[in-house]
Amino acid sequence: MPTDTDAYLAFLVAGVLALLLVPLTKRLALRVGAIDYPSERKLHTVPTPKLGGLGILGGVLVAGLIWLPADTESHSILIGAAAIAWVGVLDDVFDLNPAVKLLGQTVAVVIPVSVGVTVDNFTFPFFGRLTPGTVDLLTLPGGGVVHLGDVATVLGIVAMINVINLIDGVDGLAAGVAVISGITLATIALSLDRTAAGVLAALVAGAALGFLRWGFPPASTFMGDTGSNLLGYLLGVVAVQGALKTNAVIALFIPLIILAVPILDTGFVVAKRLKYRRPVYKADRWHFHHRMADIGFSQRRTLLYLYGWTAVMAALALALRFVPYSDNHGHFDAFWTAVIAVFGLLALAASIYLVEVLEILKLRQTRLRQIVTLRRQAGAPEPELQEVNTAVEQELETGSFPAVDPETGEFEALKK
Repeated sequence: MPTDTDAYLAFLVAGVLALLLVPLTKRLALRVGAIDYPSERKLHTVPTPKLGGLGILGGVLVAGLIWLPADTESHSILIGAAAIAWVGVLDDVFDLNPAVKLLGQTVAVVIPVSVGVTVDNFTFPFFGRLTPGTVDLLTLPGGGVVHLGDVATVLGIVAMINVINLIDGVDGLAAGVAVISGITLATIALSLDRTAAGVLAALVAGAALGFLRWGFPPASTFMGDTGSNLLGYLLGVVAVQGALKTNAVIALFIPLIILAVPILDTGFVVAKRLKYRRPVYKADRWHFHHRMADIGFSQRRTLLYLYGWTAVMAALALALRFVPYSDNHGHFDAFWTAVIAVFGLLALAASIYLVEVLEILKLRQTRLRQIVTLRRQAGAPEPELQEVNTAVEQELETGSFPAVDPETGEFEALKK
């Protein structure tokens, strides 16, 4: 079985390999035409190659073959990693239809789930131990059985793939979140004696960090769907292997807390798309990083805020794992429970602060303040409330702010 030392070595080797391999992927991207061109929705301003995820894959595969157990489960995880990266390559080069992309993601995830990377049981507060792995859903022609736990695991990992894919809209965000999340998941998995999952999480963090040397703004290359699909897949697998396959009551919540920022971002965006009857797969400017850009944040400042938020949530997850606030028999220590409460309040405060910064709940007031300022500078009369309301409705429907004429202070999109 792997050891803690193996996790450290896997982290280092995966990181160094990704660091060395990513520049080579730029040449391939230029040759096959995998270039991400600037657009109104995107934040970069120059055409950028986008197969950097292949460098991450190289680091993951080499470190995984060396330090993961030489068993069917580990090999299936690495095969699935290669498959999901290939789906990403095809998407980066040919811009796959969303349904085809989803099918490819599902097939890649089924590879490890079919050999045991699945949630058979977990402990849920107030409900006790639940065993979805014992609920039969389908009997296969060869005599095999598909369990509820298998289906739930496939859906969960596919969802994580798309969560990471959707946040990959600003240089370095997906990679940085993967570094913080991977290190945190590795620490928790190793503490639970899930050493294989700990090694996998460590090498994921290392490979993402190696890529970040080239992907931090201003990025010289993007990981593309190749990398974001791969990182989402691996983080999903680590969550299953490292935390969910334990009987700890908090095991179900640890991955959700660690990955809260990308999950909240995706949930917010999907809810908006559903509310305004837009396809959930259609890109827009409703993500947190887009909102930060719209209120004037640079890419680096955006990363600082979102990295910080992710780190605070990771600290809460680590506190839940290591602070001895309970004896697991319903008895709580007053002092250590207070410590946990402090971590929880910090996480809540950070979340409220970011909601305030993003002005998610104050859009109309924000637009009113902006247009009033511009009109005063132009010596024009202040706007009518109906004009502001119309502009806000347009922003909510399209995911982008109406342009403002700096000379008149009027909304360009509303001029007749």
